[in-house]
Amino acid sequence: MNRFILAATAGLLATGMAHAQVTEEDLANDQATPENVLTNGMGRHLQRYSPLDTLNRENVDKLVPAWAFSLGGEKQRGQETQPLIHDGIMYITGSYSRLYAIDAMTGEEIWQYDARLPEGILPCCDVVNRGAAIYGDKVYFGTLDARIVALDAKTGDVVWRDQIADYKAGYSYTAAPLIVNGLVITGNSGGEFGVVGSVQARDAETGDLVWERPVIEGHMGTLNGEESTMTGTLNASWPGDMWKTGGGATWLGGSYDADTDTLVFGTGNPAPWNSWLRGGGTESDDLMGDALYASSRLGIDPANGEIKWHYQTTPREGWDYDGVNEVVSYTDREGNARFATADRNGFFYVLNREDGAFISAVPFVKDITWAEGIDETGRPIFIEDNRPGDPSAAADGQKGDVVFASPGFLGGKNWMPMAFSQRTGNFYVPSNEWGMDIWNEPITYKQGAAYLGAGFTIKPNYEDHIGSLKAIDPDTGELVWEYQNDAPLWAGVMTTAGGLVFTGTPEGKFMAFDDETGEELWSFQTGSGIVGQPVTWEQDGEQYVSVISGWGGAVPLWGGEVANKVNYLNQGGMLWTFRLPAELASAD
Repeated sequence: MNRFILAATAGLLATGMAHAQVTEEDLANDQATPENVLTNGMGRHLQRYSPLDTLNRENVDKLVPAWAFSLGGEKQRGQETQPLIHDGIMYITGSYSRLYAIDAMTGEEIWQYDARLPEGILPCCDVVNRGAAIYGDKVYFGTLDARIVALDAKTGDVVWRDQIADYKAGYSYTAAPLIVNGLVITGNSGGEFGVVGSVQARDAETGDLVWERPVIEGHMGTLNGEESTMTGTLNASWPGDMWKTGGGATWLGGSYDADTDTLVFGTGNPAPWNSWLRGGGTESDDLMGDALYASSRLGIDPANGEIKWHYQTTPREGWDYDGVNEVVSYTDREGNARFATADRNGFFYVLNREDGAFISAVPFVKDITWAEGIDETGRPIFIEDNRPGDPSAAADGQKGDVVFASPGFLGGKNWMPMAFSQRTGNFYVPSNEWGMDIWNEPITYKQGAAYLGAGFTIKPNYEDHIGSLKAIDPDTGELVWEYQNDAPLWAGVMTTAGGLVFTGTPEGKFMAFDDETGEELWSFQTGSGIVGQPVTWEQDGEQYVSVISGWGGAVPLWGGEVANKVNYLNQGGMLWTFRLPAELASAD
C-alpha cells in the first residue's frame, strides 16, 4: 500500500520544503546541524549526542506533548525505529516493514509505504524495523524479506528495489542502512538459520551492487561484479565445511569513522550455538574453534569492502553473545581517538580507532559466569566449567550438561543503542541483569530451519530489577551512576548538551535523567512499552524530542521466565513528539 495525503503534500511543497537534497557533506555534519536528524545514531559515529541545550536540566520539567501519530491498531508489534527529520518532514519505519513520512510540525501523515511482505518470512526476533536512511532525494530502508528499497522522499514512490539475500533460506533485514560517499551499505539478519553474514554496498542512485564482503572465513568477496578476495583463510578457525553455514549475521548495521575512513560492523553468533561442533569446546593455542569472524568487530574499507582489521570479543562463542553491538567513535579526555562498544557478553570495550587494537575491557553487568575477565591481549579468560556441555559425551547423546550462564543469551546489552556525551565524557548504557540455564543438543543444518543446537531458559538475576541504565566512565571503567528498572530495558538512549539523558522503559515511561547524577528529572507515560530510539531537533526556534512507543521485540518472544514476568505489558504503536515552548525555555 502506498498512500498519499495530498493536502499535506501540497502544503509542504508550497512552503518550499522537501526540495533540498541531502549530500555527503550534510551526512558528515549531521551532529552539528540540529535542525535535521539525517543519520541513524544522530551522526554516523553513533554518539547519539545533540549539541542543543535550549532544553536542559533546569527546564525539562516544562516539556509538553506537541502531537502523537498512530501506526495503526491492526499491526501492533515491537516498534524500534529511530526517526529521521529533514526539511520539516519526519521519516519513521514501523513493524512489518512500513515507512511513513510525517509533517514534523503537525504530526499529519504525508505518505505511507507498505512493503507487502510475502508468506514464509523467517524473522528471528519480532517483525521490527530500526529505521531508514536518507540521501539525495531518496529515503532507503530494509524489509523483512531481505530487500533494500529506495523511495522518492517527496512521494513515497519506489525508485529501485533490490534483494539482499534469499528470505526462504532464513535471511531478513531489520537495521537502518548506512550511507557513505554515495553508497548504501547494509548488513543482514538471520543468524539463527545458518545464514552467512555479509556487508553489501550499493550505488545509492541506481541500486547496483558495488561490493560484498562475507564476514565468515572461506567465503569470497566481490567488487564491481567480480570476485575480489577471500575472507580470512579457509579452515584456519572453522573445521571441515561448517564455515559454509557459519552465521555471523551483521544484523545491527554499522557505523562510519570519518577520521580513518572506516566502516565498523559487528558480526553475530557463529552457527550453530553448540561450540563443541566447531572444535571450540576447550581453549587451545591455535585458532581452530575461534570461528572467525563471528562475534567480532570488523573495520572495512568503504571503497572496496576489504577488511582492514578485526577484533573478536567472544572467540569459541557458545552462549549466543553475538558481537553486533554498535561501535561508537569518540575522543577520550586525553585526546585519544577511540572506539567503544558494550558487548552482549557483559564487557565494555575500548579499542584504538586507528587499527581496532584492544585498549581495555571492564564488566558493565554483574555476575558474569562464562569468563574471569579479559587478558592483556583482549582475549577472554574462559571458565571452561561454565561452557554448555557436549551432547555427544552424554549417555543418551541428546543433551549436554546444563549450566547456568550470565548474562543470558539476550545479553548484558542487546541491540538497544547506548549514547556518549561530549559534555561529560561518559557513556550511558542500557543493560540487563539476567542469566540462563543453557544446554547443547545435536543439530544438523537444513535450509530455512532454525540452526541452534541448544536449549535455554532465561531467568532474572535479581528480584528487584532486571533493567539497569548505567553511566560509565570509559577512561577508568568506573560506574558513575545507575538507574534500576523492574522490567528489562530495550530502548535506545540519547544525550544532550543540556545535561540530559533520555530513554524509555517497557512500562511505557519516557524519561529524562541528569547526566551527572542520574536523578530522574521528567517522565511521560506513553501507554505502551518503549523499545524505540529517541531523537531531538530544533524547529522554528524551539527544541523538539520524539520517541516511538510500542512494546515488542525479542523479550516477549524469547524471554522465558522474564517474558512471563512482563506479560502484562500492553502493545501499541504511537509516535510521541514533545516540545519546549519558547516562552517556557527560560527557567523560573
